[in-house]
Amino acid sequence: MKQKSTDSPHDKFKSSSSNNLFFLLLLLLTNLITLFISSSLFSCSYKSLSTTVEETATIASDLPPEFLAFTSGQALPFGFNTNFDSDTIYPPAGKACTLFPDELRRYMSYKVNGSCPDDELLAQKLLLKGCEPLPRRRCRPASQPEYTEPYPLPISLWTTPSDSSVVWTAYTCKNYNCLVNRKRNEKGFSDCKDCFDLQANEKSRWARSKGGGLDFSIDEVLATKPRGSIRIGLDVGGGVATFAVRMRERNITIVTTSMNLNGPFNNFIASRGVVPLYISISQRLPFYDNTLDIVHSMHVLSNWIPTTLLHFAFFDVYRVLRPGGLFWLDHFFCVGEQLEEIYGPLIKSIGFNKLKWVVGRKLDRGPELREMYLSALLEKPLKNSW
Repeated sequence: MKQKSTDSPHDKFKSSSSNNLFFLLLLLLTNLITLFISSSLFSCSYKSLSTTVEETATIASDLPPEFLAFTSGQALPFGFNTNFDSDTIYPPAGKACTLFPDELRRYMSYKVNGSCPDDELLAQKLLLKGCEPLPRRRCRPASQPEYTEPYPLPISLWTTPSDSSVVWTAYTCKNYNCLVNRKRNEKGFSDCKDCFDLQANEKSRWARSKGGGLDFSIDEVLATKPRGSIRIGLDVGGGVATFAVRMRERNITIVTTSMNLNGPFNNFIASRGVVPLYISISQRLPFYDNTLDIVHSMHVLSNWIPTTLLHFAFFDVYRVLRPGGLFWLDHFFCVGEQLEEIYGPLIKSIGFNKLKWVVGRKLDRGPELREMYLSALLEKPLKNSW
């Protein structure tokens, strides 16, 4: 038999009141804690936001006025443009430009509508550090006071141009005669040291195959595709553009990228009558997707480039090649095991078909370095390249 409860109604009311009071106090305490945390977070966020704004303002104040004048948003004269999806245009400059305020200030310091400083070396160092594209300037570039007209085609293709086509300030050599002879006269390393001598190695480069080895000839490569289907292309880091000249002799148009590393490579290329493109290997190739028939690179795309950057570069080559287009990777160099462990898989990941793949030893700096060359002819798939 169940026992009756001995709790009186008064006791029940007292217990219920105590519980309600407890929950009320708990709710009040919770709200106070929430308010405290929210206030603290807002204070921190506000302080962080204020700091960010102040830092941004400080950075902007350190930048040269002409840089800000160029890179600041410019309102479009006719308002909103559907092509831009905006009413404002923001002129581009390399992200890294602001990381080097001293060099940038020197580069952007000039009299508007006047003459630019003779500062090619400064400009190129800025560009190679990542300030690419360089910001535009409102001044006239340095040039020779007495410029001589270039030789006409086809004479210009294999003739050393006039010294008057170059401003020599940035270079060790002060004339083309010095550049032509520097392999014999100059000690130490210079980029493409013998390139300016058009009657030496350049005269035979890519002209003929050397028995199935690393040195493919142009005609050997062109023979892998239907006659006439290779018409336009790019040579990455093409020295003095002998590759482009050889291709021009076969009615193929090649644009050559080159830097001016202690030599007027871009001037020389233009004087020969082919097109130079002054961009570094870090820059996105300025061509639309699926447009070029061939991309060639000798020595430049190699293991001196950080692997991730090289991966991006190879995919950019794939991007600009049309389906069925050729990527001629000419004398890519690396250390022995790197080819099998790193670069072979990296190249495979892009999606090219292998037409030629030749590996050989690189001995010019000694066998103890275990350096290797790879010459490969790769094809972007004609079908299902996406």
